[in-house]
Amino acid sequence: MTDAVIVSTARTPIGKAYRGALNSTDGATLLGEAIKAAVTRAQVDPGDIEDVVMGAAMQQGTTGGNIARKALLRAGLPVSVSGTTVDRLCASGLQAIAIAARSVIHDGVQIAVGGGGQSITLVQNEHANTYRAVDPALMEMKPDIYMPMLDTAEVVAKRYAISRDRQDEYSFDSQMRTASAQTSGKFDDEIVPLTTTMSVTNKETKETSLKGITLSQDEGPRPDTTQDGLTRLKPVREGGCITAGNASQLSDGASAMVIMSDREAARRGLEPLGIFRGFVSAGCEPDEMGIGPVYAVPRLLARHGLGIDDIDLWELNEAFAVQVIYCRDKLGIDPAKLNVNGGAISMGHPYGMSGARLAGHLLIEGRRRKAKYGVATMCVGGGMGTAGLFEIIH
Repeated sequence: MTDAVIVSTARTPIGKAYRGALNSTDGATLLGEAIKAAVTRAQVDPGDIEDVVMGAAMQQGTTGGNIARKALLRAGLPVSVSGTTVDRLCASGLQAIAIAARSVIHDGVQIAVGGGGQSITLVQNEHANTYRAVDPALMEMKPDIYMPMLDTAEVVAKRYAISRDRQDEYSFDSQMRTASAQTSGKFDDEIVPLTTTMSVTNKETKETSLKGITLSQDEGPRPDTTQDGLTRLKPVREGGCITAGNASQLSDGASAMVIMSDREAARRGLEPLGIFRGFVSAGCEPDEMGIGPVYAVPRLLARHGLGIDDIDLWELNEAFAVQVIYCRDKLGIDPAKLNVNGGAISMGHPYGMSGARLAGHLLIEGRRRKAKYGVATMCVGGGMGTAGLFEIIH
């Protein structure tokens, strides 16, 4: 049977939404930069690529209208390359990789690109299209489907008695892990600097201007974070426990990888980073969407005859600290194997990008640690969980 192997991965730095360096970078350019970098690293002729699958949540405005097709053209790929866009909210990038890999395994595609990206700055809040966003009939049947993710995190914290102290402790650890990894250059092999135009607003005059900027590392990490500082942050909801310090940051960014058949990689003399082994999704109650991985991970492992201890490295998206704590404890994941270089709490969470970023980092960090199997898993808005299994090649 054909194996789908990953021969390269590349991502943009993650910019802070609204105030960061990528706050005026259009969707096609943002995703296109990741695609171009991954293709360049793979050392393949762009014309040899058959299909590009990219994930994006909130597909409207700058990321609307099949952004994958626009992004691949912006990346300089020829018109002969096709593209499609997928939306599984926060797991969109991981879903896109799975679709691209399955096309290689089952449909004879020789070379594909999978990944995802998000410009939260340009599509959320005042830029979101809210026209008839709520279906009254569905609202009557299952109102929790429209519950903001922040409120679902509060539900998980209360329902499963996960204290604010535990959340803040986890968040501090995430910041410290990321600070150490950034200082030691552990993200350098995946990041490609991005030169773009940033929107800057004068605080006094409120006038907005544009300036050229090159972003070469993630903007989100706060290495000066202290446990006391996290404790003093006010909850977003009165009487709640979710704060700006124990939840993921809003961010912009994109990530992509080149996937091909193992035979094609061998023919070209390429050394793969890893092998795509499988992907699953599972549903749960919308009001506790953060626990989705608890349902997805066992399904994934059972299908491959593996147990929790067979997995050497885990990347679980840090939408909220409370969700990671619950899933880690419930699944019995060794904390020393989980999010070893921090996650979205410290780095940021561009929705459509995150799953692809986790998968790419898993392969690179897995090589450093001589790991065999790695799992990237996500909670998903609306009440879902996803998980992808990768075998790392040394």
